[in-house]
Amino acid sequence: GVAPAVSPGLRSLVFALATQARERGQRLSFDPNLRPALWPSTQEMVVTLNALAAQAHLVLPGLAEGRVLTGREDAAGIADFYLALGAQQVVVKLGPAGAYAATAEGGVHVPGVKVERVVDTVGAGDAFAVGVISALLEGLPLPQAAARGNALRSEEHTSELQSRVDIS
Repeated sequence: GVAPAVSPGLRSLVFALATQARERGQRLSFDPNLRPALWPSTQEMVVTLNALAAQAHLVLPGLAEGRVLTGREDAAGIADFYLALGAQQVVVKLGPAGAYAATAEGGVHVPGVKVERVVDTVGAGDAFAVGVISALLEGLPLPQAAARGNALRSEEHTSELQSRVDIS
């Protein structure tokens, strides 16, 4: 969601690449990642990002982002909005409460992973997206993918992963 805000040229490129990917049968995921300060107006941001989300198979908004972009208040309403636009899967990030995963067949709340102490939330949304997308690529169902996303954005799991991987 940041790239289309940078310039009209980059916005056109993002839409062209999305169209090209869909024409080739590739799956697209979209995380709105709102940066209102980069946009000339909230209206332009909402219209543009929803048009881009309409190209995606998987949409990954946060609850606050979804409220701004859709005018809906709850996760189910936000998911329904994007499913109606053509998304096949929607996962609404709910912070510590977990996520709401939905398809045309219905939605389910996926509980969050409890952590004792939050050190830094920078990158949590990206970690969540990596968890969801990697699980879907492995063929896991959407609720399990959302559970992996929840686990990856938690400090407990990140610390566990760091202890198993040499990051030096």
